[in-house]
Amino acid sequence: MTNFSMLLSALSGGAVAGICIAAALVGALIGALAYLFISRTLSSKKIGNANEEAKRIIEEAKLEAKTIRQDGLIEAKEQMNKMRVDFEHETRERKHDLQRTEQRLAQKEAALDKKEEQIDKKDAALDKKIEEADKAQRQIDETKQRLKGVEEELAQSQQKVQSELERVAGMTKEEAAQELKATLLDGVKKDAAQDAKRLIAEAKDNAVKEAQNIISQAIQRCGADHATENTVSVVALPNDEMKGRIIGRMGRNIRALESATGVDLIIDDTPDVITLSSFDPVRREIARLTLEKLITDGRIHPARIEEMVDKIRREVEAGIKEAGEEAAFEVGVHGLHPEIVKILGRLKYRTSYGQNVLKHSIEVASLASVMAAELGIDPRIARRAGLLHDIGKAVDHELEGTHIQLGVEIAKKYRESNEVIHAIAAHHNDIEPQTIDAVLVQAADAISSARPGARRESLENYVKRIEKLEEIAKSFPGVDQTFAVQAGREIRVMVKPEQVNDQRTVFLAKEIAEKLERELEYPGQIKVNVIREVRSVEIAK
Repeated sequence: MTNFSMLLSALSGGAVAGICIAAALVGALIGALAYLFISRTLSSKKIGNANEEAKRIIEEAKLEAKTIRQDGLIEAKEQMNKMRVDFEHETRERKHDLQRTEQRLAQKEAALDKKEEQIDKKDAALDKKIEEADKAQRQIDETKQRLKGVEEELAQSQQKVQSELERVAGMTKEEAAQELKATLLDGVKKDAAQDAKRLIAEAKDNAVKEAQNIISQAIQRCGADHATENTVSVVALPNDEMKGRIIGRMGRNIRALESATGVDLIIDDTPDVITLSSFDPVRREIARLTLEKLITDGRIHPARIEEMVDKIRREVEAGIKEAGEEAAFEVGVHGLHPEIVKILGRLKYRTSYGQNVLKHSIEVASLASVMAAELGIDPRIARRAGLLHDIGKAVDHELEGTHIQLGVEIAKKYRESNEVIHAIAAHHNDIEPQTIDAVLVQAADAISSARPGARRESLENYVKRIEKLEEIAKSFPGVDQTFAVQAGREIRVMVKPEQVNDQRTVFLAKEIAEKLERELEYPGQIKVNVIREVRSVEIAK
């Protein structure tokens, strides 16, 4: 019993242990299944979340792509609009340039047509003159034919008379003519040379002294400063970068400046300078002052350029009027029409061979006034005419005609006196001077222009004038050598002593002077000095 109990107890303990083990195995299996179920549930949930997140990201990417595409389209449209605006602006500018070029071409064509018309008129007048000349030549030929018959009859009669005279005198015609000619020629030449020397000496003693006295006093009383002025203005730049600013984007600044002033700007490789070129000196001065102001100010754009040009134009016009009033006040000319005063002031910007025309006019007025006073006549007309004698040069680049014609028209328009108008018309001998005032203005103009340093002359023109001077003097028979001295104000003529005697030198000097007056243009006067030199050489051995 005891053993059975023990065995039963042992079996009961093993069963319990088995049950426990089985229970543990079942629990583990259930845990594994629960873990597997939970894992699958969690994985399904994560996959669903991932899918939702992926869908959200895709939606956001689509929205962002749509936004980027819209922004790109807007930016592209803006760029296209900007390019279209720039293209239209450039097209307008090119169209404006083309219109200006067409206008210039039209003006040139009109000028060429006008010149062609003038040439046609001249050709017609020339053809008419040729016809008249041919008609006159035929009449001359007919007259020559008639005279030829008369000459033949006279020749026959003279031959008969000559034969009779030779028979009576006992010598031929040639022998008698040679003897008579030799006798008369020596006496006539000697008397004529002596009379010519005496008359020339007397005339020089009287005329030269008076002329020297009047001119020396006039020059002494009238002193004027003269500065060299160019027809092309140059503006200095602080640096070469300023050239780019003046040109501007696509050349808009330089086009605006040229359009507003009417002046051509020349920008080349010359460092730190810009050249202004224009036929109108007033426009050139306005452009120069405008450019200097813009460079100093630093603000260079089309609107500022137009504003500055208007401002400078008003200042220059005021300065022109002031210059005309000062010139009239300086020489004591009163009662001038206001428009004449303005036109006179424009001469401040006009030069002639480097001589300022306004200063030249003031000088001519002063010289004419002084000479008139020395001659004992009223100097007011001479002074007024001297101040206005070159007023046509203020507008000769705008209107057609010489400065004399334009000056006469201006004087007539503003009711100047007939004496002043005549002096203006005659100061270059276009018409013969009829009054003392006109002669005085002509003389004063020559003095002011021809005095040393008053005007510049190009080297080429100077050399040509000197060569022509020597050539004219050497064209006379008996002349050996000629030398132009004192810058062409004196010509020394060396003659061959065996061909030209002492009496002939007097007439030769006068003939050379007359030919120079006819054929050569020169300032002032030229002294003709004829030299006849005889040398006898012997060698002592």
